[in-house]
Parts: sequence; C-alpha cells; structure tokens
Amino acid sequence: MLEQRRTTNTLLLIIVIPLVFYLLKTLKFIFIPLVFSMFVALFFLPLMRWLGKRNVSKYMSIVIVVLLIITGLFIGIELVQLSSKQIMASKGDFIVKAQEKIVLLSAHIGETLGIPIHLDKNLLSQFVNKGNIGTTLGFLNKTLTMILMTAFFVVLWLAESINVQQVINRTILKQKHTSVKTFMKIEKDLVKFIKVKVFVSLLTGIFTGLACVFFDVSFPIFWGLFAFAINFVQMVGSFVSVISLTIFALVELDPTSTLFFFFLTITGVQVVFGAILEPIFMGKSFSINIITVLVMLMLWGYIWGIPGLIMAIPITVFMKIILEKFPGTKLIADLLSGSS
Repeated sequence: MLEQRRTTNTLLLIIVIPLVFYLLKTLKFIFIPLVFSMFVALFFLPLMRWLGKRNVSKYMSIVIVVLLIITGLFIGIELVQLSSKQIMASKGDFIVKAQEKIVLLSAHIGETLGIPIHLDKNLLSQFVNKGNIGTTLGFLNKTLTMILMTAFFVVLWLAESINVQQVINRTILKQKHTSVKTFMKIEKDLVKFIKVKVFVSLLTGIFTGLACVFFDVSFPIFWGLFAFAINFVQMVGSFVSVISLTIFALVELDPTSTLFFFFLTITGVQVVFGAILEPIFMGKSFSINIITVLVMLMLWGYIWGIPGLIMAIPITVFMKIILEKFPGTKLIADLLSGSS
C-alpha cells in the first residue's frame, strides 16, 4: 500500500511540474512583476522595520519607500537621458567610422582569403535607419505595463496584503515556527544577495565607464549603464558586456596594443568585481553550484526571457532554502549548493 502511494505521488509530481512551468510561461505577464516585486519588497523590509521601531506608521513608511524607489528611477532616467544626449551629439560620426572600418576589415579579410568581398558603404546606415517603430513602441508599452504592475505589487507586499510568511506556512511547511524561521532565512539571504549585486554592479559600471574615458572610447556613460544593468544577469552578463564593448571599441581604436590593453582592462574589471569581490561579499553559505547556475539561467531564461535571467539566482536561493527544510529533499538542496 505504501509503495503504491509512493508511485502515485511520483507520477503526480511528473505531471504537475511541467504543468507549473507551462503556467509560469503562459501567465508570465502576471508572475514576472509579482516575483520581481517580492524581491524589491524584501529589500526594503528591513527599512520598514527600522521606521516602525521609531513609531513611523506603516502607511507613512510605505510612502517613504515609494519615494525612494521613484528617486532611484528618476536618477536612472536622468542618466539614460544624459547618455542619449551624448550619443546624439556625435551627429552620426560613429556610424561613419563604423562604415569605414567594416569596409576596410572586409577588404583585408578578402585579401587574406583570396576572396573579393564588396560591401555598400551605406549598408550600416541603411540597417540603422530601418528600425521597426511598431516593435519599439510595443516593447515600451509592455515595459511600462510591467513597471506599473510591479509598483502595485510592491505596495501590496509592503502593506502585508500579501504575506510571504503566511503563504509559506499555509501552502508548504504548515508549521508556524518553522515557517517563521524559513522566512527569516529567505529574507536574510535574498536581501544580502540584492545588496551585494547592486553594489558590485555599480562598481562594475563606474569602472567600465572610467576605462572608456581613459582609452577615449565614445559614450562612456552609456557603456557604464550597460555594464551596470547587464551585470545583474549572472555569468552571462559579464561575457556579453566584454564582447559588446570590445566589438564597439574595434571601430574606434586601431587593432594594436591599445585595443588589446582596453580589452584586458574591461576584462579585469569584470574579473575583480564579479569573480573575486562578489563571492567574498556573498560568503560561503550563499554558494550555489556553477552547473546549477547555468541550468537555472537556461530554464528561467526560456520561461521568462531577460527578466528570468535576472531573477534566476534569487529564485534558486528561495528554492534551496525551502528544500533544506524537508529531509526527503535536503539532498537536492545540497546538490544545488554544491556541498557534500
């Protein structure tokens, strides 16, 4: 009888897991802002408690947090506008340089391979000017909708209209004392992860921008913002940042020692902050197996796209902490963390 029940539970699990992932993918327009807002709310929860101890009302605390978020968004928008002005001020100079460099590189490759390669000098400008305005407006509309839904859910989380601890208690652990300890562990680890990630990404963006200034590469503010944003995608972000900036610099810098040292500099920035300082700040208790990181990036990237890539590691941490609370799944948690 016990063996039959175990077999039935296994079969149900095999059916339910794909169904859950299907629903997560289908209803991503709800789940993405819901999950992302939970991480944002957890980040500000310690501040909410600190304000509460100083007799600040909950609603006033929520207003303060919302104002902080709006201030952060305003600073980000100002930086983007400053970067846009810098790009617009170039008046197409970069496009002209890129066209000339592509033609020269193509001719050099053709001579080396013995194959004549002919490119239209206006090819790049034509490609740039064929932007799909409808697609851009659609993307901006979806992004704005996601931001508004995220802001709405953040207020609900902070007002405790949605209580994570109670949800965990009623749906997973069903033990009040254990659920409280688990929630405190989740909050502590995720807040630590978010703080470290923001700090490391900020340093990465600043030093990437400074490297562009030092080597006289155009649009340092843009590349600093790009390095800051893309760094939130674990592992993949660093690779994309270095490759993209190197290709861009290839247009402006001659393929000599200058380009080589620029490549070494931006690679060194990623290594120092991403591969050395970040693990030190995170601590050994927060370690996750590299294979697990790659699998989770692929899984959540497939389900939710770019937002999934950003939230893959926090979601994995959440899952690992929950799995550690059950004897039957503790082995899976150990595999996720890479511990024996």
